[in-house]
Amino acid sequence: MSTFPPELAGKLIDGKGIARSLTDRIGREVSSFIEQGNAVPGLAVVLVGNDPASEVYVKNKAIQTHRAGMRSFMHMLPQSTKQEELLELLAQLNANPQIHGILVQLPLPPQIDPVVVTNAIAPHKDVDGLGEVNAGRLSLGIDGLVPCTPLGCLMLLQSVHKDMTGKHAVVIGASSLVGKPMAQLLLKQNCTISVAHIHTRDTRALAREADILVVATGKHGLVRGDWIKPGATVIDVGITRVPTPEGRTRLVGDVAFEEALPIAGHITPVPGGVGPMTIACLLHNTLQAARVTQGQSKGEAL
Repeated sequence: MSTFPPELAGKLIDGKGIARSLTDRIGREVSSFIEQGNAVPGLAVVLVGNDPASEVYVKNKAIQTHRAGMRSFMHMLPQSTKQEELLELLAQLNANPQIHGILVQLPLPPQIDPVVVTNAIAPHKDVDGLGEVNAGRLSLGIDGLVPCTPLGCLMLLQSVHKDMTGKHAVVIGASSLVGKPMAQLLLKQNCTISVAHIHTRDTRALAREADILVVATGKHGLVRGDWIKPGATVIDVGITRVPTPEGRTRLVGDVAFEEALPIAGHITPVPGGVGPMTIACLLHNTLQAARVTQGQSKGEAL
């Protein structure tokens, strides 16, 4: 981040730094939780198949879980795993008192229905917040476990905006993983919400009205500089690996960063923006789930 001129570097939202601070705080709270006589919070992560990117991501989750003072339970299943076998494992994890949070890494092989699997996780252990119970709670404004990436985006926004009341927030992308829960979280912050998707007629014009712009489409470089309202806060959730002229690869987001940086008031870089927050919020949710188990919380996500 230091390679940018001061007037531009000051616009960057430091996801790495904010995630580090959150993880450090979680580590202290875990220590206090255990000192009070509670069980060590445990997180079970299930990976089906051998996707290299998923394997790296899952291993990183395990490392961060241990660093926060929690227990990590890894379950690496072959690509050929049947849905019934995965559901049987989830039933065992649901019944295990040492495990407070369960996450099944997506995507899953084609023979497994992700909706069925997600809803097989006990709601109070659904630390990814994707099951229909937690999704319904979020929609109704009831306390529950919130999907990690949107929760991380909200925390990044809160580092810039202490009060988002009345701001026009535009979310580009309407997935159940990011777009829809992000809109619900922003609505809870008293924003006026617009959600753009593949059928939106003039996404650029809508984006130009946004005080807060969250982009989560998986299409790198989709949002150009002239899509952004001057001074807007831009959260780029996208991450795509693209080739470089040198024959290597680099990570880029859904926003054309070099074009957007001079125009935006604040913006997340890729990498180093939203990504680190996702794992930090997974740890946050796991501790929250452990607290619920001990009757210390009603299950609020924030």
